[in-house]
Amino acid sequence: MEFMSFWTLDRALELAGLGTGLACVWLLIRQHIATWPLGIVYVFLSLYLFWQARLYADFLLHLGFLALNGYGWWTWAKGRGASGGELPVTRSPRGELLAVLMLGLVGTVVFGTLFARYTDASLPYWDNATTAFSLGAMWLSARKRLENWVLWFAVDVVATGIYALKGLPFYAVLYAIYLGLAVQGYRQWRQSLGVAA
Repeated sequence: MEFMSFWTLDRALELAGLGTGLACVWLLIRQHIATWPLGIVYVFLSLYLFWQARLYADFLLHLGFLALNGYGWWTWAKGRGASGGELPVTRSPRGELLAVLMLGLVGTVVFGTLFARYTDASLPYWDNATTAFSLGAMWLSARKRLENWVLWFAVDVVATGIYALKGLPFYAVLYAIYLGLAVQGYRQWRQSLGVAA
């Protein structure tokens, strides 16, 4: 009976989120444009789960992901141009990287404070840190910047702990796996630049 109570609709959706999330990252590592439409499916699954868990910053993050998946899809398709070639992997200009990091810090403090004061959010600062820095990492991914993988690694460490603590075991496993995939993605994208991993 305990096994059956574990397998609720939420658990089934969480498992589906795990599968689509892994597939998205696998496609991103391989620089395949299908990562973006599949990411949209992942977002809708996640929106429901994070609302149920009262992780409101993660909920808002995935609304941002919805927009950024569309932007990434458009950017990568546009990057092909008339020649049909792929958008190349590049390094982030220093100013872009600094802006992403500063916006991540500001977003963590401002929204963490707002969520702590005005909502029943669980782990408001940690949740908002993963939100703010994930949006930055997603922006860098959409622009095919190598540094996206470093930022994703940091986010994945924190997110794994949050989801384990909040009783979302499949998402905790997903983000733990993402750690290894971030390392693999960094190596493969770095090779695309012609730099030895």
